[in-house]
Amino acid sequence: MTDLELWELIKLDDKKAFSQLFNRYSARIYAKAYSYLKTSATSEQIAHDIFITIWNNRKTLEIKSFNNYITAAARYRVYKHISLNKAIPIDYKENIEDLNSFKSVSNLGYNNITYEDLEKEVNGYLDSLPKRCKEIFLLSRKYFLSNDEIATKLGISKRTVENQITHALKHLRISLKDICIYLIIIDGVQRLHQ
Repeated sequence: MTDLELWELIKLDDKKAFSQLFNRYSARIYAKAYSYLKTSATSEQIAHDIFITIWNNRKTLEIKSFNNYITAAARYRVYKHISLNKAIPIDYKENIEDLNSFKSVSNLGYNNITYEDLEKEVNGYLDSLPKRCKEIFLLSRKYFLSNDEIATKLGISKRTVENQITHALKHLRISLKDICIYLIIIDGVQRLHQ
């Protein structure tokens, strides 16, 4: 059965269809999460949380492409986990020679501050967009709704949604040009020290 056929059955409370979709995609979610987090337990928890959310919201969720939805949901959960766990673990070494084994030391505190500054800057640029354009962009990029879902939710055409997203992306590209150059330079410096 296709994903969409299984999804239609899940919306009718079919647990076997849900189990098939879980078996089809849970390993993919786990692998995606693990590639970022490098922790098995958290990656497994993220996969389970996504499917619990899907089951609990099966009556209201509108999923057109299950693969796209799963990918976006996994990415969102990983980023959310990272932002909620910004504490930096301290690794104490008994022997000073152990420290010599590190090739480079990155300043995670500085990286976190830089990330937060960048996030504030992006939000500032988004605030300068027209209200409707910003709303459509956030529904697309933050809440992972498809263009069709946004059009239905807001009662506008899909073409209008596409135009507004294109406008927002163009605005951000122009606004963030200088920041991107800065990030490329910082990334290059960090790679030299690794």
